[in-house]
Amino acid sequence: MERTMAERLTAEFVGTFTLIFIGAGSIIAMQTFGVGAVGIIGIAIAHGLAIGTMVTAVGHVSGAHFNPAITIGAWITQKIKSSAAVAYIVTQLAGGTAGALMLRASLPKRVVETAAYGVPAVITGLSNGQAVLIEFILTFFLVWVVFASAIDPEGAFNKVAGLAIGFVITMDILMGGFFTGAAMNPARHFGPALVGGKWNGWWVYWVGPVAGAIVAAALYDGLIIKRPGSVAADEVPHGVGAHGEDTTA
Repeated sequence: MERTMAERLTAEFVGTFTLIFIGAGSIIAMQTFGVGAVGIIGIAIAHGLAIGTMVTAVGHVSGAHFNPAITIGAWITQKIKSSAAVAYIVTQLAGGTAGALMLRASLPKRVVETAAYGVPAVITGLSNGQAVLIEFILTFFLVWVVFASAIDPEGAFNKVAGLAIGFVITMDILMGGFFTGAAMNPARHFGPALVGGKWNGWWVYWVGPVAGAIVAAALYDGLIIKRPGSVAADEVPHGVGAHGEDTTA
């Protein structure tokens, strides 16, 4: 069933809100109660569960991007119209900001400020160039899995894409969490940074994820989805979303 833009944007808002409230909230919990309270494994699982759950819940509504980088990857491969892509990105940034605002409202001011609102940050000793490279690679993995499991009509995990996408986010944070925060998502940085006023190295979380998403999307779409003889190349036109919804309207 074709979904209205209002329904799709609502799904994107709620999904991105969930990522920030749960993901950044898990970092605030670790900073408040010590590493033992949550730890990097708990933070990775919190992010993975937040996205995996929401992808499963509303993937059929909006494609469940929750991430400007994923939306840009879908846009450059013509899976979403330009007007819809802009609306998605604005909504995702708004959802991320709302999630950070709700953390500030629901927790003591001292707690969220001490944890810097859970804003992803580059570890001391790591150059911004290295941080961009890490974010690039981690986002490449994420978008590759999104295309393989949610966008490719022949994907083995199409109906349970949330599981695979949640796993890759967990995997990525286990590697990159201590180095860059493993944001993989401009909205994951933007919302907490805006509310907390923490903008150091902000461009890392746009350049790395967006570049990684573009490369992964272009490679998967060009080499696998559109390969001669594939279902997508033969039957699925440009302008379809992650679950086959028509995005040309």
